[in-house]
Amino acid sequence: MKNAKAFLIGGSNCAENHVMAIKWIQKAQANGAKVIHVDPRFTRTSSIADIYARIRPGTDIAYLGAIISYIIENKLYDEQYLRAHTNALYLMKPEFAFNDGLFSGFDPETHKYENSSWGYQLDEVSKTPLKATSFDDPNCVFAKLKAHYSRYTPEVASQITGIPAEQIRLIAETFAKNRPGTILYALGMTQHTTGAQGIRCYGIIQFLLGNIGKPGGGVNALRGEPNVQGACDMSVLYTYFAGYTSQPDHNLPTLHDYAKKHGTFRAKFVLNALKAWFGNAATAENDFGYGWLMRKNATKNYSILNMLESAALKGDLKLLYILGQNPMVTNPNLNLVHETLSQIEMIVVEELWDTETASFWQRPGTDPKSIKTEVLLLPAAYFMEKEGSITNSGRMVQWRYAGVKPPGEAKSDLEIIDLLYKKIRDLYKDSTEEKDQIFKRAVWDYDSPNMAEAVLKEINGTNLKTGEMIGGIGELQADGSTSSGNWIYAGIFKNGINLSKRRDNKTDPSGLGLFPNFAWSWPGNMRIIYNRASCDETGKPFDPKNALIWWDADKGRWTGWDVPDVPSLTDGPETENGQRAFRMTAEGVGRMVAIPYYHPDPKVEGMPRDKSSLLSDGPIPEFYEPVESPVKNLLHPKVQVNPCLKYPRLPDKQPIGTADKYPYVLCTASLAEHWCAGSTTRNVTWLNELVPEPFVEIPPKLAKKLGVKSGEKVRVWSARGEVVVKAVVTNRMQPLKVCGREVTTVWMPYNWGYKGLSKGPSTNVITIDAADPNVWCQESKACLVNLEKATSGESKG
Repeated sequence: MKNAKAFLIGGSNCAENHVMAIKWIQKAQANGAKVIHVDPRFTRTSSIADIYARIRPGTDIAYLGAIISYIIENKLYDEQYLRAHTNALYLMKPEFAFNDGLFSGFDPETHKYENSSWGYQLDEVSKTPLKATSFDDPNCVFAKLKAHYSRYTPEVASQITGIPAEQIRLIAETFAKNRPGTILYALGMTQHTTGAQGIRCYGIIQFLLGNIGKPGGGVNALRGEPNVQGACDMSVLYTYFAGYTSQPDHNLPTLHDYAKKHGTFRAKFVLNALKAWFGNAATAENDFGYGWLMRKNATKNYSILNMLESAALKGDLKLLYILGQNPMVTNPNLNLVHETLSQIEMIVVEELWDTETASFWQRPGTDPKSIKTEVLLLPAAYFMEKEGSITNSGRMVQWRYAGVKPPGEAKSDLEIIDLLYKKIRDLYKDSTEEKDQIFKRAVWDYDSPNMAEAVLKEINGTNLKTGEMIGGIGELQADGSTSSGNWIYAGIFKNGINLSKRRDNKTDPSGLGLFPNFAWSWPGNMRIIYNRASCDETGKPFDPKNALIWWDADKGRWTGWDVPDVPSLTDGPETENGQRAFRMTAEGVGRMVAIPYYHPDPKVEGMPRDKSSLLSDGPIPEFYEPVESPVKNLLHPKVQVNPCLKYPRLPDKQPIGTADKYPYVLCTASLAEHWCAGSTTRNVTWLNELVPEPFVEIPPKLAKKLGVKSGEKVRVWSARGEVVVKAVVTNRMQPLKVCGREVTTVWMPYNWGYKGLSKGPSTNVITIDAADPNVWCQESKACLVNLEKATSGESKG
């Protein structure tokens, strides 16, 4: 980050929540970098920004679309980068269309798109995309993008967002003219019903400006808690297998079927995972054990929201195992969450503390006798009490040692899972049913002085012919002769050495802040992914002063300060491989418009090598209002919200508030002093002294209208419930002019519940459980509420 000349921070309060990031932002700022912060609330991050823009929650795509349009109309884009490293010139099918808020192929009955019209025009022989010669070709990606965002003028975006039109122009000019620039976001960008598409806007902006793959560039997701990045790498996301490969489903009964849908490239990594898990039992004759895996129902949604609603309320979910999560505080619409948990036969909670979820049956106002759920609480170890790896926002894997032993009977998660699996295996040892044979076939032997390292070795993988540790992804084979539990971590235990333990923070020959011998970054210790895009078509760095990698013609290989992100080190710029700067896409280039595409495998006739994924709600980000909004959609009134959204899913349990009854917008977030559900921080006395209870921040104008002063109690209610908390009257919140009327936003932290040393109302009693249709992230950042001065001294919620 120290190499950036501009920062666009949208959806993150990194000064409070990501302090290591803000350290390097301020170092860059001291060297002249410009910092832009866009947020509904003036925070500590806003206080250090050169430009602060206040925005109405849930409207990011409107101002980002205006920035995209401004860059295109004023020719601020990097044409050479676009031609070399993106799909800007690729020709789309002429039948692709967008009208009145809907892309071509929409089915209003299913709320889904049939996306065949979104495709490329393909060469009849090679089946690769045809390319235009000019950005003016009406069917090329660039022209489609230009036409789509021509509606997003700064004036239109201003009416939607509340950001003044001149300030939107200033943001666009500042970010475009100070390159390289980087974009940072967190939950403020993801927790919307258009969250995934909003983040795609960031990608489009960075492609236009040539800011990806370079030092000081990129789109940076700031992970809020350890070990969020590592957890996602290991397939905690319900849509993914380990290493971000797709989950097998019931339509793919064989590994061949899987490869035909997802490509031979990714199928190879699934095969290597199967070898890691099943060892010698996985053979070519039995499809390497692929048939033993659980395959999800392709028609079902396995998000936590649907899991509780669809399964628990119907009685289909018998047991719920919860590790390090507290949904009775963090999930929205908590009254419904409590009802769903009450329908489950058994809940196992693996936690540090007795949390609101572990004791959901003790919720104030609840009769424990009416709940038949059996709850088991397994005492777990805190992060300072266990050894293992942690992966940060930059994919850097660092080994962390235990500082103290866990108290009492508490054990690490790894020990608990190990004990549990062995007991289950013992219970099934005499079973002859085919579904139970997986317990006999799985390799499960982590008994060593350091169990965590034993697991990391399996994740790294082994050459099964030589017995040596895999040294990198390139060594993984598709014939069963190698194993790797997670292909993106292949090489972390190269030569039998745990490279995540390295701590050389002195050696940085590049001067770019790479420090290649400090810990290890996936993939292959690469510090900046897509770094091939830092060079032009001939392999020469765009910016020789900040060269990252380059093609060495004399040696006939890619080299540089970083590990080159290329398919083959010896395939030069004159080859197809030498031009695949974004080799993890099927096209091999950056995808400004996300189009379905299969890249043929030249080695396997009739099979795709790779497949480019796409979002369910359109190939180009489009603005839609939050489910609960104070105004109509200015761009297309007929399509108010994301058309692929199905909400309410349970009409009698998910009411939608309207602006006539709930005139104010509520935005929620976390605090520097209390993390997430507060399960740990609310058990720390000095943190409770700093922030002892929840509150609502309201602007002075609203406070005057309500007759409320700081410290007085306020009733805050939505269509789903109510809480009573103290008011904090502050200039951090201010009303905005939106669509010709004044719209007021209030803000609340969500970190409280009825357990722990500090107890208080849970804000998520009133939030909405609508969710992004791609990843099912909840819309915690925008719902409608009403407020009044409380008549009772009791805190509710």
